[in-house]
Amino acid sequence: MVPGEGVRPIGDRVKESLFNILGADVKESLFLDLFAGTGSVGIEALSRGAALVTFLDTNARAIETIRANLAATGLEAGARVYRMDAFRYLKSEPDVRYDYVYIAPPQYKGLWKRALKALDANPRLLNPDAWVIVQIDPKEQEAIELEHLKQIDQRSYGKTLLIFYEHPGGGMDSVASGE
Repeated sequence: MVPGEGVRPIGDRVKESLFNILGADVKESLFLDLFAGTGSVGIEALSRGAALVTFLDTNARAIETIRANLAATGLEAGARVYRMDAFRYLKSEPDVRYDYVYIAPPQYKGLWKRALKALDANPRLLNPDAWVIVQIDPKEQEAIELEHLKQIDQRSYGKTLLIFYEHPGGGMDSVASGE
């Protein structure tokens, strides 16, 4: 665990449910883990066959933890780990277009909305059928007007809410069918 105020760890049940929803499409995908913390979501993506996971966090201890966890799992080859501000990265000219972006920032600071809006403003970071998954406490939920992303589903797991957005234009229609 990475200590700190507002750390938002993902429970094993929620992580398993998330990857059951994403299914086999994770294989060979390009995955961006924003506010990566321990890196557990991105590492799970790598363990399920993701071609590349980019991990971003500003906390030096988080970066050390991610690198240690990658070494322990032997999954370093498919990872890029950056100690970098997520918002700076989201404004950059991408060298990768992602299939999945996972947003789970520190809680109760509105950072998830800011990150989602920044991603919506720079859709060049996304493949046409990309999904963006936001992890928040249900108390944080509010409607957000977006130009390029469309909310397609949400799943509640106790004090964790996953909200799924799609960058329209590709083959993934919806997770609402309960896949």
